[in-house]
Amino acid sequence: MAGLMAGFGHYTHAIVRGIPASLVNEALRTSPTEVEVDLSKARREHEAYVEVLGTRLGLEVVELPADEALPDCVFVEDAAVVCGDTALITRTGAESRRREAEVMRGALKDLNLNIVEMTDENATLDGGDVLFTGREFFVGLSKRTNQRGAEILADAFKDYAVSTVPVLEGLHLKSFCSMGGPGLIVIGSSEPAQKALKIMQQMSDHRYDKLTVPDDLAANCIYMNLPNKGHVLLHCTSEEFPESAKVFEKLKDHLLIPVSNMEKVKVDGALTCCSVLINKKADI
Repeated sequence: MAGLMAGFGHYTHAIVRGIPASLVNEALRTSPTEVEVDLSKARREHEAYVEVLGTRLGLEVVELPADEALPDCVFVEDAAVVCGDTALITRTGAESRRREAEVMRGALKDLNLNIVEMTDENATLDGGDVLFTGREFFVGLSKRTNQRGAEILADAFKDYAVSTVPVLEGLHLKSFCSMGGPGLIVIGSSEPAQKALKIMQQMSDHRYDKLTVPDDLAANCIYMNLPNKGHVLLHCTSEEFPESAKVFEKLKDHLLIPVSNMEKVKVDGALTCCSVLINKKADI
């Protein structure tokens, strides 16, 4: 199968979406509803996140408008999986979220990506369950993603091996892991997270290094490799997860950017959830 994708972590564009007021009371959540989301704080957090992507890192940011009828719409990652110049429009596990794909499809078409639709009514797939390592895909089989969804993803991205991993706790595979660099998996320290990592290691022909953080949610970070910036990692703040934030300081070759996510996490939103990253070749 393919070696490390040329340009792994290179991105030119990010698609993000605004936060509707309906997020506060109507977003899907696994945490207790008495943990209240502060809307203005959540919006300030999201603005800071978007500013890091656009102003600090120089990506071209496509900002889609919030839709009050779609309380979870800020979590754009679940609606599409993009690799190279192909975009798979997913069929989210939660039926209430399926209309989020409409605006996403339009934005991806505007970027001239090849669009693949997941039309099989037996398939479900959330982008939060998809970990692309630059060499292969791991797909979490969770409450939101099933085997058929994983098969359709494999069909859309034929250049890469696709392995499935049971997600026994947490919402998505990336609720407790993400890529921290080429060949480096950041993983939470809980038993379910460590079990999932073991399965990924057994299924892969490649030996991945691991960076274990004490808090599962802190294992969700965004890795990029950008011209003039090198290795970049957006990760949790020390205010949210002090012990995990210390672990990231070991990555001496990375530009480390702590990004606050204290409000969106209350409705299961992690850092990767709020953007779809794209590496668009210059139009010749």
